[in-house]
Amino acid sequence: MKVILNKDLATLGEEGDVKDVARGYARNYLFPRGIALPLTPKTVKQFEARKEEIEAKKAQKRQDAMGLKERLESQEISITMPAGANGRLYGSVTGQTVADELSKLGFQIERKRIDLASTGFKNTGKYKVTIRLYENSTAEIQVTIVGQAVKTETPSAPAKPARRRRDEVHEASAADTPQAGVSPAGEAESAPATAEETSGGAGETEA
Repeated sequence: MKVILNKDLATLGEEGDVKDVARGYARNYLFPRGIALPLTPKTVKQFEARKEEIEAKKAQKRQDAMGLKERLESQEISITMPAGANGRLYGSVTGQTVADELSKLGFQIERKRIDLASTGFKNTGKYKVTIRLYENSTAEIQVTIVGQAVKTETPSAPAKPARRRRDEVHEASAADTPQAGVSPAGEAESAPATAEETSGGAGETEA
């Protein structure tokens, strides 16, 4: 159905514009909020009476757009993004990225008004970005993308092979096993005394 806008609506148009919309959208959203009115001879006559007022508002919008254009074009935006040594970004700079940076500077620009001439910037460097303002008025700003090196962790030393660990356990077990003729304390065991040594010892005692 045809309606005439009673207020500006960014997604649809400006005050006084005639639009063709879905009937449910008009009845459930536009009419209850006073954003639009049904297009009838009566409403057309009402807006004809307001024509000068509406045109004066549009003239003010054009003037505001020119002022915004000057302020935007005096800005240079620098965006730092993680990047590889060859300047390739880990990600991309999109219209939303630029809108967020502009917001930090006090400019509230809708993402859909920002044209990157591509789906996004994927390399470091300087780029021109066009911002659509009001009617045919646009602003062109420069965006510089700076790469930020990504730190990489030093890999840890590899674990010893399982075979080597088994050999070490085997060597340790062998070292703990007592050898023949050696006491557990590591001292040599003395051989049993002979009969002559025993008797000789006794004779020397009697003398």
